[in-house]
Amino acid sequence: MRVPVSWLRSLVQLPDATTTKGIADALTRAGLNVERIEQIGADVSGPVVVGRVLESSAEPQKNGKTIFWCRVDVGAEHNGDEGSRGIVCGAPNVAASQLVVVALPGAELPGGFGIAARKTYGHVSDGMICAEDELGLGDGHDGIMVLPEQVEGRTLRPGLDAMPLLAARDEVLEIDVTPDLGYALSVRGVAREVAQAFGVSFADPYRLPVPAEQTLGYPVRVEDEQGCSLFVALTINNIDSTAPSPLWLQRRLQMAGMRSISLTVDITNYVMLESGQPLHAYDAATLSGPIAVRRALPGEQLTTLDDQVRKLGTADLLITDDSGPIGIAGVMGGASTEVSDTTERIVLEAAHFDPVDVGRTFRSHKLPSEASKRFERTVDPALPYASARAAAALLAELGGGELEHSETVVGSVPEMHRQQMLADLPQRILGAELSRGRVIDILTASGVNVIALGDSLTLTPPSWRPDLADPYDYVEEVGRKLGFDAIASVLPKAPAGRGLTREQRGRRAAASAAAALGFVELISLPFISSDEVEGLGIRVPDPRADTVRLANPLDDTKPLLRSSLLPGLFAAVARNTSRSQKDLALFESGRVFIGRDTSAAPRPGVSARPSVEELTALDAALPDQPRWLAGVVTGEWNQQGWAGPAGPASWQHAVALAESVAASLGVTLIRRNVEVAPWHPGRCAELLVGDAVIGCAGELHPTVVKTFGLPARTSAVELDLDELIALAPEGGEIHPLSPWPMANQDVALVVADDVAAADVRAALVEGAGGLLESIHLFDVYTGQQVEPGKKSLAFALRFRAPDRTLTDHEAAAARDAAVELAAARHGAIHRA
Repeated sequence: MRVPVSWLRSLVQLPDATTTKGIADALTRAGLNVERIEQIGADVSGPVVVGRVLESSAEPQKNGKTIFWCRVDVGAEHNGDEGSRGIVCGAPNVAASQLVVVALPGAELPGGFGIAARKTYGHVSDGMICAEDELGLGDGHDGIMVLPEQVEGRTLRPGLDAMPLLAARDEVLEIDVTPDLGYALSVRGVAREVAQAFGVSFADPYRLPVPAEQTLGYPVRVEDEQGCSLFVALTINNIDSTAPSPLWLQRRLQMAGMRSISLTVDITNYVMLESGQPLHAYDAATLSGPIAVRRALPGEQLTTLDDQVRKLGTADLLITDDSGPIGIAGVMGGASTEVSDTTERIVLEAAHFDPVDVGRTFRSHKLPSEASKRFERTVDPALPYASARAAAALLAELGGGELEHSETVVGSVPEMHRQQMLADLPQRILGAELSRGRVIDILTASGVNVIALGDSLTLTPPSWRPDLADPYDYVEEVGRKLGFDAIASVLPKAPAGRGLTREQRGRRAAASAAAALGFVELISLPFISSDEVEGLGIRVPDPRADTVRLANPLDDTKPLLRSSLLPGLFAAVARNTSRSQKDLALFESGRVFIGRDTSAAPRPGVSARPSVEELTALDAALPDQPRWLAGVVTGEWNQQGWAGPAGPASWQHAVALAESVAASLGVTLIRRNVEVAPWHPGRCAELLVGDAVIGCAGELHPTVVKTFGLPARTSAVELDLDELIALAPEGGEIHPLSPWPMANQDVALVVADDVAAADVRAALVEGAGGLLESIHLFDVYTGQQVEPGKKSLAFALRFRAPDRTLTDHEAAAARDAAVELAAARHGAIHRA
């Protein structure tokens, strides 16, 4: 919100010594953060005066351009011996008898542009006739500024200092208004805050109450009272739509960040900026029948003021007449009823629309506007009538209009919710010394109606403060007005705890193990697109295909919550490789979201705490949100150097990441071949702890690599970290090392090609019993020495007893038992 200080001071009488910086500091302490103080006109210096063009002669040039040689009266004190100055002007709108703004030699304009007498086009140009952008007053450069004969009742004459007349020097506060303080999106709202901060009175120029419902003016029908609680329509006749907006009005709009368009539009924008109430003017001659407020019908369309055809949804709240839609309520009007230079009769609309409706509508149409920005944050529901009357008065004063006595007021101002609060609650919460009287004074100055009965306060917020909904909102209000710098910062004492939970320790151990292996951790946003899910090759019944769609996504191109960590990692790889960073080892640990049907979730109101049943239903509708860990490797794992040749990153490093993470938790993973998206068939290992599948690792499918723009033969791993931690042994148990020697036994088993090595290994482990310390697959052989369709798996078995040296007989017996069980389960034949 841009607030010109001169406009602010016109609404509140501050002490003479009050500086703009003091105002900014006071607003910031009250929670309205002033981000910047802009100095308007500070970069213009030297003589810039009013001049009258006495003569203007067109002189065509050889290059096709036409310049004008002008004689300009700039006042007796500046004219010199010739009684006027000769100035070359290139603007096509310069003409004799005009009052213009002239920068004389010695002046300096924005950008450090100095003015001096210089020879050009065969003349000595002794100054410059200025356009508004050359003075920093706007963006217009269609021609020079032409001044009226009078400004605010003062007759202009050559030689007067032009800068004060143009209100060209001012200071503007740029304020960051938080969503809960929508009333501060107006000069009126900011002025009230300033008045309270400096302890001065504030006379609200928009305090005119809303009258009882009446329908004597232009007919209006409100069919959706929830979407529109109040609609005011005033009719103004005999308006001169060609009348120019006065300079003071144009300048206030420009400093507030809006451009001047026409008198009618300028007045509605001016009143909106000052009061906070958006207004809309209809050309009465283009209206057909009564105005109606209703929801859109299927298939309806509207051409808005920006000349765009909008397809309307049935949830959109519309302003209509007998011809159909003429505006989107609270967002933008329609082109068919737009005021123009020929408009003589206006119907002025001032209404209060539901903030949720307006917010949903302008987002669905991607049509933000100054009006929707205010309605979305809630406009004072008691403001429409006063604002409409203020705009009508300006239209009568500046445009010669006549306000019809018959008015239309449909609806009423809703009652504000009362709240009970103990007077000492702010002191107890804020920790500051606050007497009962001080609390009452602060809240009363904020517009709150306070009824004090002993220690209990009955509070009714003003109509512009719907954010004051419970006692703690009032505590915050007291804290804001007291000043957060006056509240002591006290660090709460941490209660005695039991350290990190088992899950927290497990997650930290996993991340440390991944980093120690050489992987770099990143954090990506949890949003993905349907194209990314499809690109992974995930299909039902894979649970990762059951994604959760957001009702109001931050990015419309990524409306889904991720069901895999891999798309975020793939995006990071593509971004890095596009910048020639091709040797990558990245990992991420974060939550994924496996969908449930959220359509049955309740939508509790915000006025009270949800019931236990509602909370239970909400929790039941939430998707499963396990924490997973994923990694991806590309390029070279080892760089070529004196120590040896380069070593490519491969599926082995993806598997190594999973095994290192598992080992940090005291878990040994089992691997077996599997086909699952998005990995390459035959180059993917399923990772198990016992019989529980916790993830997969391997080389990515070439189609996936191409879809995501990854380097060839990129490998990845993804596992369920929560499940892995849950399957890990409990910490704290110490197993003593056996001092007795190890007995080594190797076995080679011939099995069918379709028997997984992991299944054979599991049978050997079970059959070997408790003396088996470790087992390792060290060779897989297929060739002439085994039958076609079979393979030989060679395992190294290591046996050790905790209390003695094993005999050869004991080790051989354990080995034979292991082989026997493998033979029974998988038809394994022991190769001698």
